[in-house]
Amino acid sequence: MAAATSSAPGTTPTSGAAGPPDRSSRPSVASPRRRSSDVLVTAVLVVVAVLFAVPLLWLVLAALDPAASLQLSLPEDPGLDNFAAVLTVDTTLRPLLNSLVLCLSASLITVLVATLAAYPLSRYQLRYGRPFLYTILFATGLPLTAVMVPVYSLFARLDLVDTRYGTVLFLAATSLPIAIWLTKSFMDGVPIQLEEAAWTDGASAMQSLRSIVAPLMLPGMLVVGIFTFITAWGNFFVPFVLLLSEDKLPAAVTIYQFFGQYGAAAYGQLAAYSLLYTLPVVVLYAVVSRWLGGAFTLGGGVKG
Repeated sequence: MAAATSSAPGTTPTSGAAGPPDRSSRPSVASPRRRSSDVLVTAVLVVVAVLFAVPLLWLVLAALDPAASLQLSLPEDPGLDNFAAVLTVDTTLRPLLNSLVLCLSASLITVLVATLAAYPLSRYQLRYGRPFLYTILFATGLPLTAVMVPVYSLFARLDLVDTRYGTVLFLAATSLPIAIWLTKSFMDGVPIQLEEAAWTDGASAMQSLRSIVAPLMLPGMLVVGIFTFITAWGNFFVPFVLLLSEDKLPAAVTIYQFFGQYGAAAYGQLAAYSLLYTLPVVVLYAVVSRWLGGAFTLGGGVKG
């Protein structure tokens, strides 16, 4: 005998029990407040991108325009005349070579000294380690203008004024505080158990630093080197004060030759020179970029 099914008036009979509504199948609709915040963030990012893109666009267009001005416009007769005018030994080639010598030397000295200084701070429980780190942090905030007068007096007494090696040493010294902080943070990511195994085999601290720690933190050392190089590359004040001979001046100082009196400037040649001036930094970053990234997840190298 078939069972009769009944339903209340005004309702539709169902074949089974009704479950909760499936909310996963409903399209997600953002709230008006969320949509307005997304629009605001997008608008701010677009404004920031335009503020960065417009000067770069002017730089490229002005370098190709023999009659360039401060106005952003397409060149009527584009050409490479500005590059031909600045690509001379005295104007560009020698200053760029001086910059490479100064900045590469300062970067190598900074990386070496920062690695040696960060090693005991990272590996040993020093009594005055924390005050020393705070002193280094304070040194990063000292402006160069506040120390250049005593530095120039000291360099004059030591006969280091107008010398490349004296300028290199001072550029390296100004980069050391932040370099030590960065190097210590990278060195903290190398497990000390790897060194303890080497110490058990009779290796000294310097041998473990050279054979184990330095190869593992090579990407971090490259980061410190690039940071030091870029900082020294754009430094105008230090070489302007310490170097007197024109044949020793770097490109960051000789760029002022494109500015005349009363605010006049050769904008086309200035733009071409600026592009050539930034080229070594871009090339250096492109060469070492494959070493950058998350290369410090070394926990898998330690087995309990």
